[in-house]
Amino acid sequence: MQGTPTPWSYLLVRLLFKFVLKVFYGTIVINNADLVPVRGKPCIVCANHSNSLTDALLLVTSIPSNRRNMLRLTAKSTQFGKKTFTSWLVESAGTVPIHRRKDFEGPVDNTQAMASLIQALEAGDAVMMFPEGMSRFHPTIAPLKTGVARLASDVLSRHRDDPEFELAIVNCSITYMHRQHWRSDVLVTWHPPLILRPKDNPELLDPVNYGAIRELTSQIYRQISSGTLDSPSWNLVKLSKLAARMYAPLGTTMSLGDHVNITRIFLEAFKDANEETVSEQSSEVQSEALKVARLQADLKAYQDQLATLGIKDDRVRTFPSLSRHEILRRMIIRLSWFCLLLLISIPGLLLWIPVFITTFYAVRELKNGVMSDVFDEIAQYKLVYGLISGLGVWLCGVVLTLPFALFTVFLIPAIMWMSLRWMEDCVASFRAFFSLLRLLRAGKPALTETKRVRDGLHGRILEWATKSLGLPPDPENFFLQTGGREKGRVMSSWHSKTGYFSIKRRRKRDWNETLRPYEVEYIYPEEDS
Repeated sequence: MQGTPTPWSYLLVRLLFKFVLKVFYGTIVINNADLVPVRGKPCIVCANHSNSLTDALLLVTSIPSNRRNMLRLTAKSTQFGKKTFTSWLVESAGTVPIHRRKDFEGPVDNTQAMASLIQALEAGDAVMMFPEGMSRFHPTIAPLKTGVARLASDVLSRHRDDPEFELAIVNCSITYMHRQHWRSDVLVTWHPPLILRPKDNPELLDPVNYGAIRELTSQIYRQISSGTLDSPSWNLVKLSKLAARMYAPLGTTMSLGDHVNITRIFLEAFKDANEETVSEQSSEVQSEALKVARLQADLKAYQDQLATLGIKDDRVRTFPSLSRHEILRRMIIRLSWFCLLLLISIPGLLLWIPVFITTFYAVRELKNGVMSDVFDEIAQYKLVYGLISGLGVWLCGVVLTLPFALFTVFLIPAIMWMSLRWMEDCVASFRAFFSLLRLLRAGKPALTETKRVRDGLHGRILEWATKSLGLPPDPENFFLQTGGREKGRVMSSWHSKTGYFSIKRRRKRDWNETLRPYEVEYIYPEEDS
């Protein structure tokens, strides 16, 4: 089997959105893409689903083209039949419509959709399904539907006379640092495929035991959740990120995968301590859970204190290394650098203005709906409308400079890209200036007390991380030796100095950095009870 030939529209979608995703997100880190089975081997790709169409685009662009001809997409049926650019993209890429119960009154029939997916798998294609069944802006993965396991059962049953027939389920974890913000970062982690054969998995052959379907669904959930942040609340995610930053402070040379993994380790430990079943465990387990609960409460109080002062943990960590004179000197440098970068960015920013206005109004109109229903579509709308308006700016610029079109066809996108890069450094300088200003305003007594609290918390976190969670005792040196050049300071290194001015992307010290001039505290919609 060689798989279905790649349609031109799919190639166009992949090329366009590979470009626009690299513009919208600062860094897209793809781990273990070599685990995806090669073309001709039927496989079902599964992933968590929190960012609407953007999730599908990330999966399409993260699979190497030399491994798969195409990824057969699935999407909610309400995306089809509309006179919109998004609808055209979805339909022209050979996407299979899935009818969701929440979109219709009464029962839905997906018989034709399942038949199309089975046909694609038997042709050696890869099909994509989101087992949560819907996209939602929530920190926890929804209970998985059994559709993937039932599809796998149907395919295996059709090939029960070929005991060597193989079907792979390839699970993927997508982690967005800030899914709807420009120049934020994304981690895409592929897991080892679950290989199913008629001879090895008779429990999945018709007539199938529903317990086997549930067990396979549980396996899919465990793999997906093991590579991302799966939390019952946003607050617990924030506390876990704070604990991870205190354990591995700002400036630690660490890959995005390491950063997410450490945050996930703290998150899972917090979740275990909050489990209702803890009361049924041994006294030792209860004592440890109580200790973690107290740490969690103290971290929350410290987090609130940082918010009151308007500063971040790293400023408290390094206090009082900076004198008042040194702070003022650095403020002058940051402000001067901000003004210089803003000045040289102005020509390119003029080209970006139509894009900013278009996306602003598109998202503004989107937010007129119920917030919990549309938060997951913000990035999708920014990507689509940003692409359309960006292409419009480029075409208009080429037409207006027609005598020099051979040059401007390349010069315009180059100017837009460089102005975006300069703006990243410009915003970082602006943010650093106000961070230093808030440090001055906080005053020595308040900072001294906050530092005392922080030192106590840091000691407790380090002891917990090394003795109970199995993390290395010296994270700064450990991760410096294991890699992670994507971020972090590398002192006295040419790589560190050139990386800051890299044309490709900004060298970030903090994976949570975005292209925003100031920090905004969002109140995200929680799951309805």
